[in-house]
Amino acid sequence: VQLQASGGGLVQAGGSLRLSCHAQRMITSTFSPKSGAWYRQAPGKQRELVAQIDSSGSTILSDSVKGRFAMSRDNSRKKVYLQMNNLKPEDTAIYYCFFGDFWGQGTQVTVSS
Repeated sequence: VQLQASGGGLVQAGGSLRLSCHAQRMITSTFSPKSGAWYRQAPGKQRELVAQIDSSGSTILSDSVKGRFAMSRDNSRKKVYLQMNNLKPEDTAIYYCFFGDFWGQGTQVTVSS
């Protein structure tokens, strides 16, 4: 299974980005029942859980991003998303998707002040 993450970049504080994670080689019937998550790792820090989503689409967000980030999924496209609004410099990190016991490659998010 390959997870392709995309959507990172450089943005000013207060801006928005949407990250995508595509389970390219997973068939839809396998994708739909699985849960996923987004993690991030800032320089010199441990990887932390940012958001989770279950098969029904219910999400849990970490306190640090609650009210600013939202996680969603599109089973027909085999994708999960992380919509990030009102970004802050402390959101700067490499973001990783985790889906069905597999990790995607990271995508860099840099927020300038």
